[in-house]
Amino acid sequence: MTRPGRASFPRMPRRQNDGGCDPDPLVCWRLRALGTGAVVLVTGADSLEVVRQAVAAEVDAIDRACSRFRPDSELERVNHAGGRPVAVGPGLLEALEVALRAARASDGDVDPTVGEAVRVLGYDRDFAAVPPAGRPLLRVATVPGWRQVRVDRARGLVRVPAGVLLDLGATAKALAADRAAASAAEAAGCGVLVSLGGDLATAGEPPPGGWSVRVADAHDAAAEADGETVRIHGGALATSSSTVRRWTRGGEQLHHIVDPASGRPAQVVWRTVSVAAATCVDANVAATAAIVRGEASPAWLASLGLPARLVRPDGSVVRVAGWPEPSLPEPSEVAHRRALAGLRSDGGAPSDGGATREAGAQGGGAPPRVSAK
Repeated sequence: MTRPGRASFPRMPRRQNDGGCDPDPLVCWRLRALGTGAVVLVTGADSLEVVRQAVAAEVDAIDRACSRFRPDSELERVNHAGGRPVAVGPGLLEALEVALRAARASDGDVDPTVGEAVRVLGYDRDFAAVPPAGRPLLRVATVPGWRQVRVDRARGLVRVPAGVLLDLGATAKALAADRAAASAAEAAGCGVLVSLGGDLATAGEPPPGGWSVRVADAHDAAAEADGETVRIHGGALATSSSTVRRWTRGGEQLHHIVDPASGRPAQVVWRTVSVAAATCVDANVAATAAIVRGEASPAWLASLGLPARLVRPDGSVVRVAGWPEPSLPEPSEVAHRRALAGLRSDGGAPSDGGATREAGAQGGGAPPRVSAK
């Protein structure tokens, strides 16, 4: 499994484009997708419309198959089938197989059967509509475990026991990023970067010097917020954070990353974990599992050879598996970065306050190379 100097910055911006992004030699399209901010970067200006169509089709397919908040989604039909087998399409079959592989690879720390636990905690609708405060929790739900899920690919059937609610939020968005980037790059014949919230995937030929990505806690962080900028030449990045998607019940602060062992939000040992990987799914699973695993996460990520950056609540940073120490940017680069419209791995634009470094994915599913320049 896997997420993600001083490297050179992209050239100074030249023009404003129709996606609402600031000027940049790359073509940029901003949108809302899967309940989060999304950004698409394209190396070929003439390919934007083809890329838009490909990305929109993949995102829509994942939303229709996997949304927990659409009553007409295939996932909701499975959740409310009362334990009966449900015929589903290839999209949900793939998403469920990805989720079950993630559960096995993380020893159950990333588990698709957390749906009821998340609902009981108060995250029972699109997050924008979740009340920020409410009554104290009277109970938490037991997570039944991913082995309760039955997938019959040959017959196109899925079954979960009555009362088990699936939530694919930990993997479906990353799968959408992987699929959208690959589909768009193939259709357009150029380099494409797709960022859905904290899940970022690339495909095709990268721009000269690689993709510039800002790693921070949240997509709406201020330009001066703490973070680091990296360059990736392929592969994917994902950031999981316990500082976003938070709400209060009875004065207790809750967040959206549930520990399947307790049915409660994971203890906040790390406020943010960023991991580099060959695919966005792998990066997301590793980053999410690291939030759940707490103090054991650095050694676990290092044993997997996954470059990672883990940030404690006090802001102190632990880097493992080759994630390099930052170098100090020169003053001219700070000014340049403030003017630059780039991309954070959580979907926002870059800010200064961190070094730029290089990260590149190698073929064959190998973990990305991360090095300081």
